[in-house]
Amino acid sequence: MTSHQTTQTMKPATAAKKLGVYLEATPAEFQEGVISRAELSALQADPPEWLLELRRNGPHPRPVVAAKLGISIAGLARGGVTDALTTEQIDALKEARPEWLQRERATQAEVRKETVRIKEKKAARGDQPRGPRS
Repeated sequence: MTSHQTTQTMKPATAAKKLGVYLEATPAEFQEGVISRAELSALQADPPEWLLELRRNGPHPRPVVAAKLGISIAGLARGGVTDALTTEQIDALKEARPEWLQRERATQAEVRKETVRIKEKKAARGDQPRGPRS
């Protein structure tokens, strides 16, 4: 009996998410096709110019925007940011330091401190960190 291996593919939206880019800004051939795992690996290992340009200048998807601003995705929504932003727009926000951004950064800092505190408390008690349940 021979076994044949099927190529695993993903939708363009999934591939864009894994690459950290905004799908609507990718080339049409990327958006319209399916991407194999091998193609994704090739894009990650040796990114073409369009991918380098998107990563450098955007527009960036919300998770990337949030990370660059040092806030959560929910914080972006609370601040009224619902669209993808370019690197230039993100830099302008950082420079302008609107009140909502300062508030969200403070909130994020508190969340990080609390996460560290809980982790240290569990370590002191000897608790083992829980992983995903099988």
